[in-house]
Amino acid sequence: MSVTLPKELVFATGNAGKVAEVQSYFEPLGIRVRSLKELGVDIEVVEDRDSFAGNAEKKAREIFEHLGVNGNPLAVLADDSGLCVDALGGDPGIYSARYAGVSGGSKDAANNAKLLKELAGAGSRAAHFACALALVLPEQTEAVHTYGRCEGTILEGAGRGAGGFGYDPIFVPAGENRTMAELSKAEKLAISHRGDALRKLIAKLSH
Repeated sequence: MSVTLPKELVFATGNAGKVAEVQSYFEPLGIRVRSLKELGVDIEVVEDRDSFAGNAEKKAREIFEHLGVNGNPLAVLADDSGLCVDALGGDPGIYSARYAGVSGGSKDAANNAKLLKELAGAGSRAAHFACALALVLPEQTEAVHTYGRCEGTILEGAGRGAGGFGYDPIFVPAGENRTMAELSKAEKLAISHRGDALRKLIAKLSH
């Protein structure tokens, strides 16, 4: 796909960590990544699709349409990502962020605690992080989609590491002894599911 790269795009998330990750990929291309908070946009998109890709495109389109109504047709990038655990049939999957039904500052800890409890005694602790990206551009009818993965395993005990967010403290990437939360930002970007999806997106936009 050959498209004109935008000078700036909006990343449809309120997660500052995700915004920083995305900016690190687009900055070398001279593309400014703007957050919803920066634009003063406060929209709660209901993630009711049955796949990561479906949720990502719904978020991107709803934000794109909202900005367009206000006379600001910016490109909008959205992601939906989560942790898929083999022994749990792929759960928590698209429900990763609300797995324990808790919101606010204690959400990550509650999700991790529930997952470790569900995996107690499981024969396999194999898992992977998944990330679907959807980019809606003003001049394109169809969204641009990419999908990334990061394989690994879930710890048997308490989480480790102060970096990252979400399930990072209990996820050990393949070939590593450290958890995702113990890696440096550069190390995480090199192997993360979001990094994988972002590299594929940039490659797709460049051809």
